Amino acid sequence: MTHPARVEYQSDPSQYKHWKLTFDGPVATLKADFDENAGLRPGYKLKLNSYDLGVDIELNDAVSRIRFEHPEVRTVVMTSAKEKVFCSGANIFMLGVSSHAWKVNFCKFTNETRNGLEDSSAHSGLKFLAAVNGACAGGGYELALACDEIILVDDRSSAVSLPEVPLLGVLPGTGGLTRITDKRHVRHDLADLFCTSVEGVRGDKAVAWRLVDAVAKPAVFAQKVQERALALAALSDRPADAKGVTLAPLQRKTDADALRYGHVNVELDRAKRTATVTVKGPSGAQPSDVAGIEAAAAAWYPLAMARELEDAILQLRTNETEIGTWLIKTEGEVAAALALDDTLLAHANHWLVRETVGLLRRTFSRLDVSSRSLFALIEPGSCFAGTLLELALACDRSYQLMLPDDAAKSPNIAVSAVNFSLYAMATEQSRLGRRFYDEQPALGAVRAVLGQSLDADAAFALGLVTSNPDDIDWADEVRIAIEERVAMSPDSLTGLEANLRFNGPETMATRIFGRLTAWQNWIFQRPNAVGDKGALKVYGKGDKAVFDWNRV
Repeated sequence: MTHPARVEYQSDPSQYKHWKLTFDGPVATLKADFDENAGLRPGYKLKLNSYDLGVDIELNDAVSRIRFEHPEVRTVVMTSAKEKVFCSGANIFMLGVSSHAWKVNFCKFTNETRNGLEDSSAHSGLKFLAAVNGACAGGGYELALACDEIILVDDRSSAVSLPEVPLLGVLPGTGGLTRITDKRHVRHDLADLFCTSVEGVRGDKAVAWRLVDAVAKPAVFAQKVQERALALAALSDRPADAKGVTLAPLQRKTDADALRYGHVNVELDRAKRTATVTVKGPSGAQPSDVAGIEAAAAAWYPLAMARELEDAILQLRTNETEIGTWLIKTEGEVAAALALDDTLLAHANHWLVRETVGLLRRTFSRLDVSSRSLFALIEPGSCFAGTLLELALACDRSYQLMLPDDAAKSPNIAVSAVNFSLYAMATEQSRLGRRFYDEQPALGAVRAVLGQSLDADAAFALGLVTSNPDDIDWADEVRIAIEERVAMSPDSLTGLEANLRFNGPETMATRIFGRLTAWQNWIFQRPNAVGDKGALKVYGKGDKAVFDWNRV
């Protein structure tokens, strides 16, 4: 299947084709009503509330708007507007006609969206309740699993299931296998039965197996959902009387070889297969109190920058698959970047600051799991400090120019307290903790220089940068490093980077992404799944899959 050049990740409720979003005090309801004729690509219909990337783009937008535009909302109810079906999962025919790269990027974005629900529950007090009012299969059940609780209608027909192995010859692609064990603690043997059954599990048996939290008869289902939604809302500290922040459309200029935003620029060099992503630091007067932050609203620098950076990452990942190396730069004043961190820390409990930090955390995590080589280039005029230092800490390598004869122009970096506290990776470590394996001597040495401007030699001595070439060696060293990188196999680099970036403790989130990369990525290329007679290819055609019975 040939995909047009560009996928758009911006949306708003007036453009939704698949979700209905309503509000009732502390409860928001997202109803799945997927338009079967509105797939993102031609060649398939989204029957039975099956979804494609376009459905998840809308879901990601809807949840973001709930976070920022409706601070009064404490619980989000996920349910279906269609009778007898909650969600039948990823559209099988879409998967069957899509390229391998498209399938993997689709699964990755869907993973990030589901993980984002859990991130908001853990850090922002926004709770999620799956009101499963019909058949719930595959990715539909994976969406429910990402919620805090699941209520299943007990109508003698509705069931939850993960039928990918017996039906399609693949695995649940968005965390299903991990969440039923790590999150819901479904017993191993019961999980094996569940994941090799096409029919799924319903009623009290689903509760007994821990696949859902409760069941309710149709006559009392709505009442039960409302009661649990309000009970979850009571656990939240999101404000009931705060004014929301409208997320206006991003102002992005798209050229043939560039993306230009207010605070982020992307320059593409297609011949060299590199993208230079430059993040501009805060400039001019910045609010330091709650009143100023609220007045700035969506134009507040860290919120505006995070939204632009997130969009740029998604644009590059989906629409520029041959651009394998991203060069990360910043522009601005170190002092201004550190002042921003002081504001974030001083008002960390304010709902808008907390949501902004959450968006930054999730956006930096998108960098971590992007299958691209990331090099930070710390040059004169850079402001890799505090929050913006996370960009360099996320990179595979960082190069900081040393100007031994011109201290005034020599670029500096700075560490702040936010680098230890606000932006946890999927491993639940800070990037500094990941960098130094949580070894206290190294971290203590970094703590000792909090807020200090560090030139390349000082940063290199602390282990904060990879290399500190002087102005004589800088151009050649950086050029050679980039040329060598882009000449290597993209497949091996993807595996290398995924292994080396996540060297810390395993968590549910790292297992979800690791298993997607290692297992689903492999299975999606095997003839048993995608060959001419593979299970994914023949699904719905009346033919029987033909398997190679050799265990690999």
